[in-house]
Parts: sequence; structure tokens; C-alpha cells
Amino acid sequence: MAETALADVLVLFGATGDLAQRMLLPSLYFLDADGLLPDRLRLVATARTEMTREAFQEAARKAIAARAAPDGLDEKVWKRFADRLDYVGANAADAEGLAPLKAAVGEARRPIFYLALSPSLYGRVCRALELSGLAGPEARIVLEKPIGRDLESSRAINATVGDVFSEDRIFRIDHYLGKETVQNLMALRFGNIFFEPLWNNQTIDHVQITVAETEGVGERWPYYDEYGALRDMVQNHMLQLLCLVAMEPPSDLQPDSVRTEKVKVLKSLRPFTRADAAMNSVRGQYVAGVVGGQTVASYETERGQASDTDTFVALRADIANWRWAGVPFFLRTGKRLPERRTQIAIQFKSVPHSIFEDAAHADLTPNRLVIDLQPDEDIELLLMNKAPGLSQGGLRLQSLPLSLSLLHTYSGPGFRRRIAYERLLLDVICGSSTLFVRRDEVERAWEWVDGVASSWTDSRMAPKPYAAGSWGPAGAFALIERSGRAWYD
Repeated sequence: MAETALADVLVLFGATGDLAQRMLLPSLYFLDADGLLPDRLRLVATARTEMTREAFQEAARKAIAARAAPDGLDEKVWKRFADRLDYVGANAADAEGLAPLKAAVGEARRPIFYLALSPSLYGRVCRALELSGLAGPEARIVLEKPIGRDLESSRAINATVGDVFSEDRIFRIDHYLGKETVQNLMALRFGNIFFEPLWNNQTIDHVQITVAETEGVGERWPYYDEYGALRDMVQNHMLQLLCLVAMEPPSDLQPDSVRTEKVKVLKSLRPFTRADAAMNSVRGQYVAGVVGGQTVASYETERGQASDTDTFVALRADIANWRWAGVPFFLRTGKRLPERRTQIAIQFKSVPHSIFEDAAHADLTPNRLVIDLQPDEDIELLLMNKAPGLSQGGLRLQSLPLSLSLLHTYSGPGFRRRIAYERLLLDVICGSSTLFVRRDEVERAWEWVDGVASSWTDSRMAPKPYAAGSWGPAGAFALIERSGRAWYD
């Protein structure tokens, strides 16, 4: 990346919040430790809270040390990082309130403004940046999801931000795209010739995408009650994973080449109708149950009153194009499920004819490509293999995995699982937007999700209860079993 494209200051709004303390500051520290931050890059943290630079640095040190366990902080790196790190108390939504921040930014030509704030503030902050003179022609802005609550509000936010920053300077972040295994999916598909001829409806039976969380909503309920699982997870994370699986090969890895192919997938998603609500979707909300051996409360208990918010969603999505016609994509996500797991399972079809007899024929199972994103990052291709040994029944078969586990392949001194934000922050600093979401991408995703939400409203579909610690309502199993398939658990 050309030196002229490198940012010279990164301004972190909402610096005292959970995201900044738990993810962003540790990510910046690790980038510094690896020598990946430009020497002249300054970091300016800001929030409404008034505190000294020293007090903020002490809080940041504790947050980073917790993330750096068990190795702990490298004091030499911390000294270098702390020298970069300043703190300024400021009102981000008011041009006059940004005066202290403007003084701290100084003469920087290519500032980055990272809004770790509520999306409801995005428009006001951008206007304040413009009126204060901070939003110069080379300034960049980073927006966290969700951008809006539906298509209408998303368009309004994007329009306001777009009035201040050109599209090439807007970085809409989805941290799932920073995960090593998500990026490895592109390497797997487009760096190996033998997958592409098989990546279609001739050989793939169906695709499952699961994002399961064991924790409940807890104190986040005011936000979650407004969005629910559909808007919080499906609209961004899950549809991004679907796009990466289903997209056509781009001509190159330039930002618009990749993002245009993802938009084509979103355009091809078959719209939801009222009839689809009952047949192809399930809404759920957790009630009291047991997770990890601990009794946990219901969502309504955490919230303090009754609610029709979905904490679990299962959907069947169909892509209307030549490559994927007839291949269902099954999506499910929820809170208070039995385990924490983010996984893509690509199920291939059975062999067209079995030459095996008796027991070996019963052993024969279709191939499956399983991509695990968390808690472990792994890619497994399940293949049929002859079971060793002798038997009177003749040949016996068993399914064995070929694994591309990051932990097993790259374990050893110096290896560390990176925080997904590290990759994305580095790309913003360098001005590369390939792994960020374009405006039409966001709006196409909202258009499809709004159709799902409308189908629920039209059919008066309320969330079904499911016990915490289970895999969701019974309807989630019926949804996939109607097609003669089952969830990969």
C-alpha cells in the first residue's frame, strides 16, 4: 500500500464502551506489537466522559492485559503504544462539542473516525464532523452494524453519512469478515481448481449456516428488544456468510469486484411471502432452562415484562440463479443454545450409484465440507475411506476428515489467534475496502430481511418458546425435515 494512502490518526468514538475496551484497543495493540501500525499513526480516544489521558491509559492497559493473557503485556510494546494513545472528552454529536477533539487531531490529513456508537447517532456525528471542519477530503469513517433497523432507516442513515463522506471513504464493518476462516473460504474456493467444478446444484445438496450462542441477552435487552435475532444476526453476519459461499468468482480481489458479486447473490434471493412464514421460517424466544449446567432465566424475566422479540430464527433461503437453483440454504441463529458455534456445512449429494454391497453400502455417506468459524477455526472435508482390517462382509467404509485446522497447522511458538478486528482495522488504515460492506449490499440485505419480517407480521406469527439449553423450537427441526434433511449437530 502506498505511503500516501496510510492514515495518520485514528479517532475512536465511544472509547470507554465495551466494544472499544474488549476488541478495538486490544486489536490496535496487537497490530503495534506485530509492527503493522504506521510509525506516525496517532490514536485519539474520545467519549463524553471526562478523564485524564493517564486514567484512560490505565483502563486501556487493564483491558489489553486481559486480552493478552496468558502471555501478558510486552512492556516495550506497551510503552510505544501508550505514546501513541491520547484521550479527549468530547460531545460527538455537536460541532462545538468537538472543539477539543479538533485540537487533538491537529493537522492530520487522513484521519479515520471509528464510530463505536449507537447507529442512531451516525447521522448527527457526521454532520458535526462536517461543521467542525474535521471531515476533510481524505478522511475515512468506520460504521459498526447494524446500519438501521430496516430498509427505510438504513437508507436514511446511509444518505446522511453519504452527504459528508464519499462511498469510497465509508467503511461499514462486519467483524465476521475479518475472521481467518471466512477469508480462507475465498482461498479455498478460488485458489483450488478442484472445488469450482463441484460448487453448484449438480453436486451440492444443501447448505447449513449456524450461528449459536450460549449466553442470553442480559443487560443488552433494550437494544435487542428493538432488533431481535433476525435484524441483529441474519441481516448482516449470516447473509454475508451466505454470499461468500454462493458468489460467483470475481475477476480479482479489488473491492468492487468482490462486493458486486455479493450483491448479485442478494438480488437473487427469492423474496419471502406470507406462505413462506409458516413453511420456511421459525421464530423462537427462550424460556427458563439449563445452559452449561447452570439454571438461567427466560428472556421475559431478563427484560422485566412480556415481549414478542425473537431470540431464535431458522430460515430456508433459496437463490434463484443457474448455479444454485434447487439448493436450499438453511440458516439458524439463537441465544441460549446448547453450545457456542458458528459453522457453515456444505452437504454434497450422494454418489449416483453405489458399487458396494451389504454393510459397506450402509456405511456410505455423502461428502460434507464443514467450515468452523468459532470457537475453533477449522475446515474439514469428510471423505469416504476403507476401514482398516478384515471382515467377513467384505469391504467396510468409514467417513474420515481432511482437516485444515489453524490451531493444529500453525500452532507453536509465536502463533496467536487474531482478533477479527485486527485485519479490518489494518485494512482501514491502509485504505483497502474489500472486506467491508458497500451501501447497496446493506440495502439489498435489508430488503430481503424486511420481506421476512413482513411475512411474520402478515401471518401474525409469534415467537414459539424454547427451553434455554435446547436447539430452539420444535418447528426448527420440522423446517429442515420437511425437505428430507436434518441439522448437522
